[in-house]
Amino acid sequence: MKYLPVAGKALIVLLTAVLVAACSSSAKKDDDAAAKAAADAAAAAQAEQQRIAAAAAAEQQRLKDAAATYGNVFYFDFDSYTLKPEAIEALNAYIAYYKSNEESVRLEGNTDERGTREYNMALGERRANAVRDYMVVNGLPSYRIETVSYGEERPLAMGSGESNWAQNRRVELK
Repeated sequence: MKYLPVAGKALIVLLTAVLVAACSSSAKKDDDAAAKAAADAAAAAQAEQQRIAAAAAAEQQRLKDAAATYGNVFYFDFDSYTLKPEAIEALNAYIAYYKSNEESVRLEGNTDERGTREYNMALGERRANAVRDYMVVNGLPSYRIETVSYGEERPLAMGSGESNWAQNRRVELK
């Protein structure tokens, strides 16, 4: 009978050890499951970010292609800096593209050879500014737009005549 209390104590110690071992095994399994769940969630988040980035890149390319179909030259009437409807349509496509990225744009105003050099420089500037103003009003930040006037200095078509002059009255988007 003396050994029974020692056996009972041993049995209690043994049961406690088994319980602790079972709990630690269960805790390790829980930790492993939590780590796997966290890794799976991180992988899913990364895959979603890649999908979103790919979709954004595809949309940006679509907008760039749409803008490129219009060309990057906007023509004006004689002695005018009023945007034509076809220029507005093209500018809307370019605005959509430039809103989707952080690229800057340069607008180069040009005129035909008629008029004084000073007048043509001012008219080229007014044309470039008209395009810039339209872009700004429609959501493109002005700090991303540079304007320059070349006046009559950079003609596309040499010579006199309305067909040549019409090609030189332009703003080029670069």
